[in-house]
Amino acid sequence: MTGGDQARRTAVVAAEVFCVVGTLVGVGVLGTRVEESSGGALAADATLIAPAGPAFSIWTPIYLGLLGYTIWQALPSNATRERTRATGWLAAASMVLNAVWLLVTQQGWIWLSVVVIALLAAVLGTLVSRLTRERASGAWERVLVDVTFGTYLGWVSVATAANVTAALVQSGVDLGSVLNQVAAVLVVAVAALIGVFLASGLGGRWSVAGAMAWGLGWIAVGRFTDEPRSVVTGIAAAAAAVAVLAAAARFRSRGVVYHGRHS
Repeated sequence: MTGGDQARRTAVVAAEVFCVVGTLVGVGVLGTRVEESSGGALAADATLIAPAGPAFSIWTPIYLGLLGYTIWQALPSNATRERTRATGWLAAASMVLNAVWLLVTQQGWIWLSVVVIALLAAVLGTLVSRLTRERASGAWERVLVDVTFGTYLGWVSVATAANVTAALVQSGVDLGSVLNQVAAVLVVAVAALIGVFLASGLGGRWSVAGAMAWGLGWIAVGRFTDEPRSVVTGIAAAAAAVAVLAAAARFRSRGVVYHGRHS
Protein backbone atom coordinates (compact mmCIF):
# COMPACT_ATOMS: atom_id res chain seq x y z
CA MET A 1 0.00 0.00 0.00
CA THR A 2 1.38 3.39 -0.99
CA GLY A 3 1.21 6.71 0.83
CA GLY A 4 -1.28 7.82 -1.79
CA ASP A 5 -3.56 4.92 -0.93
CA GLN A 6 -3.45 5.81 2.75
CA ALA A 7 -4.13 9.49 2.03
CA ARG A 8 -7.10 8.59 -0.14
CA ARG A 9 -8.59 6.27 2.47
CA THR A 10 -8.24 8.95 5.13
CA ALA A 11 -9.79 11.59 2.86
CA VAL A 12 -12.85 9.41 2.22
CA VAL A 13 -13.38 8.86 5.95
CA ALA A 14 -13.03 12.60 6.63
CA ALA A 15 -15.44 13.39 3.79
CA GLU A 16 -17.98 10.94 5.23
CA VAL A 17 -17.80 12.67 8.61
CA PHE A 18 -18.27 16.07 6.94
CA CYS A 19 -21.18 14.65 4.96
CA VAL A 20 -22.86 13.42 8.14
CA VAL A 21 -22.51 16.86 9.72
CA GLY A 22 -23.97 18.49 6.61
CA THR A 23 -26.85 16.03 6.66
CA LEU A 24 -27.63 16.83 10.30
CA VAL A 25 -27.82 20.46 9.25
CA GLY A 26 -30.06 19.66 6.28
CA VAL A 27 -32.57 17.58 8.24
CA GLY A 28 -32.92 20.28 10.86
CA VAL A 29 -30.96 18.74 13.73
CA LEU A 30 -28.21 21.38 13.54
CA GLY A 31 -29.86 23.87 11.21
CA THR A 32 -32.93 24.57 9.11
CA ARG A 33 -34.55 21.79 7.13
CA VAL A 34 -33.85 21.99 3.39
CA GLU A 35 -37.49 22.57 2.48
CA GLU A 36 -37.57 25.56 4.84
CA SER A 37 -34.25 27.04 3.76
CA SER A 38 -33.63 29.46 0.88
CA GLY A 39 -36.98 31.08 1.53
CA GLY A 40 -38.83 27.83 0.89
CA ALA A 41 -37.58 27.71 -2.73
CA LEU A 42 -36.75 24.00 -2.39
CA ALA A 43 -40.02 22.91 -0.78
CA ALA A 44 -42.14 20.18 -2.38
CA ASP A 45 -44.81 22.71 -3.38
CA ALA A 46 -42.49 25.50 -4.51
CA THR A 47 -42.26 24.77 -8.25
CA LEU A 48 -43.70 22.59 -10.97
CA ILE A 49 -40.53 20.46 -10.98
CA ALA A 50 -40.39 19.84 -7.22
CA PRO A 51 -40.77 16.14 -6.30
CA ALA A 52 -43.36 15.30 -3.65
CA GLY A 53 -42.02 14.93 -0.12
CA PRO A 54 -41.71 11.10 0.03
CA ALA A 55 -39.25 11.23 -2.89
CA PHE A 56 -36.52 12.39 -0.55
CA SER A 57 -36.58 9.11 1.37
CA ILE A 58 -34.18 7.90 -1.32
CA TRP A 59 -31.45 9.63 0.67
CA THR A 60 -31.66 6.93 3.34
CA PRO A 61 -30.25 4.12 1.15
CA ILE A 62 -27.80 6.55 -0.46
CA TYR A 63 -26.38 7.66 2.89
CA LEU A 64 -26.25 4.08 4.16
CA GLY A 65 -24.47 3.11 0.95
CA LEU A 66 -21.94 5.91 1.36
CA LEU A 67 -21.21 4.73 4.88
CA GLY A 68 -20.80 1.19 3.57
CA TYR A 69 -18.49 2.39 0.80
CA THR A 70 -16.38 4.31 3.31
CA ILE A 71 -15.86 1.15 5.33
CA TRP A 72 -15.31 -1.00 2.23
CA GLN A 73 -12.62 1.24 0.76
CA ALA A 74 -10.82 1.47 4.10
CA LEU A 75 -10.27 -2.28 4.30
CA PRO A 76 -6.62 -3.15 3.54
CA SER A 77 -7.72 -5.78 1.03
CA ASN A 78 -9.47 -3.11 -1.07
CA ALA A 79 -7.04 -0.22 -0.66
CA THR A 80 -4.87 -1.07 -3.64
CA ARG A 81 -7.58 -2.21 -6.04
CA GLU A 82 -8.15 -0.35 -9.29
CA ARG A 83 -11.78 0.32 -8.39
CA THR A 84 -10.79 1.96 -5.13
CA ARG A 85 -8.06 4.06 -6.67
CA ALA A 86 -10.33 5.11 -9.53
CA THR A 87 -13.25 6.14 -7.34
CA GLY A 88 -11.90 7.11 -3.90
CA TRP A 89 -11.11 10.76 -4.46
CA LEU A 90 -14.27 11.25 -6.50
CA ALA A 91 -16.36 9.61 -3.76
CA ALA A 92 -14.80 11.94 -1.21
CA ALA A 93 -15.50 14.93 -3.46
CA SER A 94 -19.13 13.87 -3.88
CA MET A 95 -19.66 13.69 -0.12
CA VAL A 96 -18.02 17.07 0.42
CA LEU A 97 -20.09 18.66 -2.34
CA ASN A 98 -23.26 17.17 -0.90
CA ALA A 99 -22.52 18.72 2.49
CA VAL A 100 -21.53 22.02 0.88
CA TRP A 101 -24.83 22.10 -1.01
CA LEU A 102 -26.73 21.70 2.25
CA LEU A 103 -24.69 24.44 3.92
CA VAL A 104 -25.10 26.78 0.93
CA THR A 105 -28.87 26.39 0.91
CA GLN A 106 -28.88 27.25 4.62
CA GLN A 107 -27.54 30.66 3.63
CA GLY A 108 -30.17 31.14 0.94
CA TRP A 109 -27.56 31.18 -1.84
CA ILE A 110 -29.80 29.41 -4.32
CA TRP A 111 -27.78 30.09 -7.48
CA LEU A 112 -24.57 28.98 -5.80
CA SER A 113 -26.40 25.78 -4.86
CA VAL A 114 -27.06 25.25 -8.58
CA VAL A 115 -23.33 25.44 -9.27
CA VAL A 116 -22.57 23.02 -6.45
CA ILE A 117 -25.15 20.42 -7.51
CA ALA A 118 -23.99 20.65 -11.14
CA LEU A 119 -20.44 19.91 -9.98
CA LEU A 120 -21.77 17.04 -7.88
CA ALA A 121 -23.55 15.56 -10.90
CA ALA A 122 -20.36 15.82 -12.97
CA VAL A 123 -18.28 14.15 -10.26
CA LEU A 124 -20.77 11.31 -9.91
CA GLY A 125 -21.01 10.82 -13.66
CA THR A 126 -17.24 10.46 -13.85
CA LEU A 127 -17.17 8.11 -10.87
CA VAL A 128 -19.85 5.76 -12.20
CA SER A 129 -18.17 5.64 -15.61
CA ARG A 130 -14.95 4.55 -13.91
CA LEU A 131 -16.69 1.65 -12.21
CA THR A 132 -16.67 -0.12 -15.56
CA ARG A 133 -12.91 -0.55 -15.44
CA GLU A 134 -13.03 -3.54 -13.12
CA ARG A 135 -15.85 -5.94 -12.30
CA ALA A 136 -17.27 -5.92 -8.78
CA SER A 137 -15.84 -8.86 -6.85
CA GLY A 138 -19.17 -9.89 -5.37
CA ALA A 139 -22.72 -8.96 -4.43
CA TRP A 140 -21.77 -6.81 -1.43
CA GLU A 141 -19.36 -4.73 -3.44
CA ARG A 142 -21.89 -4.37 -6.22
CA VAL A 143 -24.42 -3.00 -3.73
CA LEU A 144 -22.04 -0.80 -1.74
CA VAL A 145 -20.29 0.67 -4.77
CA ASP A 146 -22.19 0.27 -8.04
CA VAL A 147 -25.73 0.54 -6.70
CA THR A 148 -24.91 3.28 -4.20
CA PHE A 149 -23.24 5.62 -6.66
CA GLY A 150 -25.61 4.72 -9.50
CA THR A 151 -28.57 5.66 -7.30
CA TYR A 152 -26.74 8.78 -6.14
CA LEU A 153 -26.11 9.86 -9.74
CA GLY A 154 -29.66 9.15 -10.89
CA TRP A 155 -31.24 11.11 -8.06
CA VAL A 156 -28.85 14.06 -8.36
CA SER A 157 -29.55 14.26 -12.10
CA VAL A 158 -33.24 14.88 -11.39
CA ALA A 159 -32.48 17.07 -8.38
CA THR A 160 -30.32 19.31 -10.57
CA ALA A 161 -33.30 20.05 -12.82
CA ALA A 162 -35.44 20.79 -9.75
CA ASN A 163 -32.70 23.00 -8.29
CA VAL A 164 -32.34 25.08 -11.45
CA THR A 165 -36.10 25.53 -11.64
CA ALA A 166 -36.23 26.59 -7.97
CA ALA A 167 -33.51 29.18 -8.57
CA LEU A 168 -35.37 30.63 -11.55
CA VAL A 169 -38.67 30.83 -9.68
CA GLN A 170 -37.05 32.43 -6.63
CA SER A 171 -35.40 34.95 -8.95
CA GLY A 172 -38.84 36.05 -10.09
CA VAL A 173 -39.12 34.24 -13.40
CA ASP A 174 -42.85 33.82 -14.11
CA LEU A 175 -44.03 33.17 -17.66
CA GLY A 176 -47.66 32.91 -16.77
CA SER A 177 -49.78 29.83 -16.04
CA VAL A 178 -49.66 28.27 -19.50
CA LEU A 179 -46.04 29.03 -20.39
CA ASN A 180 -44.86 27.98 -16.95
CA GLN A 181 -46.30 24.54 -17.65
CA VAL A 182 -44.76 24.47 -21.12
CA ALA A 183 -41.39 25.31 -19.59
CA ALA A 184 -41.86 22.60 -16.95
CA VAL A 185 -42.59 20.01 -19.65
CA LEU A 186 -39.42 21.07 -21.47
CA VAL A 187 -37.35 20.71 -18.30
CA VAL A 188 -38.79 17.23 -17.74
CA ALA A 189 -38.00 16.35 -21.36
CA VAL A 190 -34.39 17.45 -20.86
CA ALA A 191 -34.19 15.27 -17.75
CA ALA A 192 -35.49 12.33 -19.78
CA LEU A 193 -32.86 12.96 -22.46
CA ILE A 194 -30.17 13.00 -19.79
CA GLY A 195 -31.50 9.66 -18.58
CA VAL A 196 -31.27 8.23 -22.09
CA PHE A 197 -27.73 9.62 -22.45
CA LEU A 198 -26.68 8.02 -19.16
CA ALA A 199 -28.25 4.72 -20.16
CA SER A 200 -26.34 4.80 -23.43
CA GLY A 201 -23.01 5.83 -21.92
CA LEU A 202 -23.14 3.62 -18.83
CA GLY A 203 -24.67 0.51 -20.37
CA GLY A 204 -28.17 0.81 -18.95
CA ARG A 205 -27.44 0.67 -15.22
CA TRP A 206 -30.69 0.00 -13.39
CA SER A 207 -29.57 1.90 -10.31
CA VAL A 208 -29.18 5.12 -12.31
CA ALA A 209 -32.40 4.69 -14.26
CA GLY A 210 -34.36 3.56 -11.22
CA ALA A 211 -33.33 6.60 -9.18
CA MET A 212 -34.18 8.95 -12.04
CA ALA A 213 -37.55 7.26 -12.54
CA TRP A 214 -38.16 7.55 -8.79
CA GLY A 215 -37.54 11.30 -8.85
CA LEU A 216 -39.55 11.90 -12.02
CA GLY A 217 -42.37 9.74 -10.71
CA TRP A 218 -42.63 11.78 -7.54
CA ILE A 219 -42.66 14.98 -9.59
CA ALA A 220 -45.70 13.51 -11.31
CA VAL A 221 -47.32 12.65 -7.97
CA GLY A 222 -46.64 16.16 -6.72
CA ARG A 223 -48.30 17.78 -9.71
CA PHE A 224 -51.33 15.51 -9.54
CA THR A 225 -51.89 15.83 -5.79
CA ASP A 226 -50.23 18.98 -4.47
CA GLU A 227 -49.73 22.62 -5.38
CA PRO A 228 -48.84 23.88 -7.86
CA ARG A 229 -51.13 21.43 -9.67
CA SER A 230 -50.46 20.68 -13.32
CA VAL A 231 -51.86 17.61 -15.01
CA VAL A 232 -49.78 18.33 -18.10
CA THR A 233 -46.53 18.42 -16.11
CA GLY A 234 -47.56 15.32 -14.18
CA ILE A 235 -48.20 13.35 -17.34
CA ALA A 236 -44.91 14.54 -18.84
CA ALA A 237 -42.98 13.52 -15.71
CA ALA A 238 -44.62 10.08 -15.64
CA ALA A 239 -43.84 9.60 -19.33
CA ALA A 240 -40.24 10.69 -18.73
CA ALA A 241 -39.88 8.11 -15.95
CA VAL A 242 -41.07 5.38 -18.28
CA ALA A 243 -38.74 6.61 -21.05
CA VAL A 244 -35.70 6.49 -18.74
CA LEU A 245 -36.48 2.93 -17.67
CA ALA A 246 -37.12 1.89 -21.27
CA ALA A 247 -33.77 3.35 -22.32
CA ALA A 248 -31.99 1.37 -19.60
CA ALA A 249 -33.70 -1.83 -20.75
CA ARG A 250 -32.84 -1.11 -24.36
CA PHE A 251 -29.15 -0.56 -23.82
CA ARG A 252 -28.87 -3.54 -21.52
CA SER A 253 -30.58 -5.76 -24.05
CA ARG A 254 -28.16 -4.55 -26.70
CA GLY A 255 -25.37 -5.94 -24.55
CA VAL A 256 -23.69 -2.60 -23.97
CA VAL A 257 -21.05 -3.82 -21.56
CA TYR A 258 -17.77 -2.18 -20.69
CA HIS A 259 -15.61 -4.16 -18.29
CA GLY A 260 -17.94 -4.82 -15.37
CA ARG A 261 -21.44 -5.96 -14.64
CA HIS A 262 -24.30 -3.48 -14.83
CA SER A 263 -25.85 -2.49 -11.52
